[in-house]
Amino acid sequence: MDSVLNVASMFFIIISFAPLLPSSHWLVRVWEFPRLQIAIMQFALLSWHCFNLFSNEEVSVASAILVIGLIISFTYQLIWIIPYTFLYKREVSRVEKSQANDTLSVLSSNVYMPNRDYRKLINHVRNKQPDFLVTLESNEKWQQGISEIESEYPYRKFCPLENLYGMHLYSKIPFEEVSLRFLIEDDVPSIKVKINHRNKEATLYFLHPKPPSPTENTYAKPRDIELTVVGEEIAETSGPIIVAGDLNDVAWSPTTRKFKKISNLLDPREGRGFFNTFHAKYPLVKWPLDHVFHSKHFSLVHIEKLESIGSDHYPLYTELAFTEDNN
Repeated sequence: MDSVLNVASMFFIIISFAPLLPSSHWLVRVWEFPRLQIAIMQFALLSWHCFNLFSNEEVSVASAILVIGLIISFTYQLIWIIPYTFLYKREVSRVEKSQANDTLSVLSSNVYMPNRDYRKLINHVRNKQPDFLVTLESNEKWQQGISEIESEYPYRKFCPLENLYGMHLYSKIPFEEVSLRFLIEDDVPSIKVKINHRNKEATLYFLHPKPPSPTENTYAKPRDIELTVVGEEIAETSGPIIVAGDLNDVAWSPTTRKFKKISNLLDPREGRGFFNTFHAKYPLVKWPLDHVFHSKHFSLVHIEKLESIGSDHYPLYTELAFTEDNN
C-alpha cells in the first residue's frame, strides 16, 4: 500500500506544477482546470501520510520528501482557488435592486447543440427577463426551437453553425453598433455590441473560444490569443464594458488572470463562490467555464447559476447596476 501512496503522491505533485511548463498543449494545460479536485486529493494523501508517520517509528527519506512536496503543491493550489471562496475579499460591491437606478442583465447559456430541451431555456428567459440572452453552441434547430422569444427580443444577431460554435444574441435594447467577428479562427465567432441605454453608453463582448482538448484544439494558443486580443482592445476602450460567454477557461487560470489584468475588468465572483457552470451532469467534474467580467462602471445586483437545461453547462445569469460614475 505504501507504494500506491507514494506513486499517487508523486503524480499529484507533478500535475500541480505541470501548467508551469512552457507549452500550450492540452496535456499540459488541462491541469489548470481541476485545481479544487487536485487539492482535495492532495489533502487526502497528506492525511494518509500523517497516519503512516504516527503509526511507524521510522520515517523514510522518500516519505518525508513526498509529504513536503504535497504540502507545497497543496498550498500552491489553494493560492489559485481561494479568491473564488468566501474567504477572499469581494472585488465587486453589491447593491440592492431597489437602490439601483439603471441595470443591465445578461443570461449566458451554452445550450449543447444536440440538446433539444428548448423549453427549459425559454422558462429561464421568461422568469429572469434578461436584457441580453446569448446562446452558445446554438444552430438552426436551436434558433427555431426558441423562436417564440423573438417577439420579446426585437434586436438580434445570429450566427447558427453546426460545429458547436454557433452563437445567437437576443436583446431588448437597440444596438447602436453590432458586429459579428471571427478574431482568430475562421469557424469561431464572437459578437461585439455597442448600446445607448437611458443615455448611458456601453460595450458588450460575447465570446466562445475553443478549449485545449484532444477533440477541439490540440493547443491552447488560439484561445489564449483571442482573450489577449480582446483584452487589449478593451484596454483602449472607454466607458462601461461587459464581457460574457463560455471562455473554455477556468477563472483561476493564468490566461484569464492575464485577460483581467490587460483589460482592467472586474470579476463579480471573487469572494462569492466558484459558480461552477460545467459539467452539469458529472458531480466530480465541476469548474467555472462560463464568465461575466465588467468594468468599474458597474456594481453587482445579482449573479446566479441557473438550473440545468439539459446541456453540459448550467446557464449563468448576471445583473449589474450602473454606478454614478459611468462615463
